[in-house]
Amino acid sequence: MDKAELAKLEGEAKYEALNSIINECSHIVFFGGAGVSTESGIPDFRSKDGLYNQHDVQFDMFEPEYLLSHDCLMRQSEVFYEFYRQKMDARQCEPNSAHLKLAEMEEKGKLDGIITQNIDGLHQKAGSKVVYEIHGTTMMSYCLECGKEFDEDFLFEAKEAVPKCPKCGGMVRPDVTLYGEMLPESAWRGAEKLVRNADCLIIGGTSLAVYPAASLIDYFRGKYLIIVNKQPTDRDRDADLCFPESIGHVFSKIKL
Repeated sequence: MDKAELAKLEGEAKYEALNSIINECSHIVFFGGAGVSTESGIPDFRSKDGLYNQHDVQFDMFEPEYLLSHDCLMRQSEVFYEFYRQKMDARQCEPNSAHLKLAEMEEKGKLDGIITQNIDGLHQKAGSKVVYEIHGTTMMSYCLECGKEFDEDFLFEAKEAVPKCPKCGGMVRPDVTLYGEMLPESAWRGAEKLVRNADCLIIGGTSLAVYPAASLIDYFRGKYLIIVNKQPTDRDRDADLCFPESIGHVFSKIKL
């Protein structure tokens, strides 16, 4: 079925086409954003109910991007860590059906890997092994002075307003890519390689508005592009199948 024919499909026929593509392809890659984790209770950043539109008196004077920036971390560290502890703690959240389906796809040899803009670690919690976190992770932190690493509990449970390394006294920061910082090179290279080698790229739960992350799609030269996102994206016109639905619902239709 060519692209024009796929574009005409509706209802169950679209899900059948999705399964046919998954069965046909041997190098599937998933690229996901905040919408993958909203069904686990983690707010996204840009929807009307997202993190950036939650009003907190303590933080109203700041732009959300500033609160998660390198400048805020270094210049107003106490503000940064208070916001981080209040808004970024995902330790009690559990993987949802989309996370679990992706782990199952990898286990059954249908998925080469996951590229995620999320920092919550839920893909790994679901059992996925090949995960490139291009915006870092809240699952780890490290000392800016000596490099000592700490688990996710350290920052969230630290009693100090600005957490200090017990070894050298340096400031401990999350292993998250903040505004104003470069993306982690090793994760980016791994993600780029996955996309280049994919015969099917599934994009889910992302507006594709955040760069340079969204530019990874430009490396795709495979056969099928599938987009699952509640809101339209600038890349919908390039997709073979578009699902303007929740990712959990669409992934529940995948039969392996």
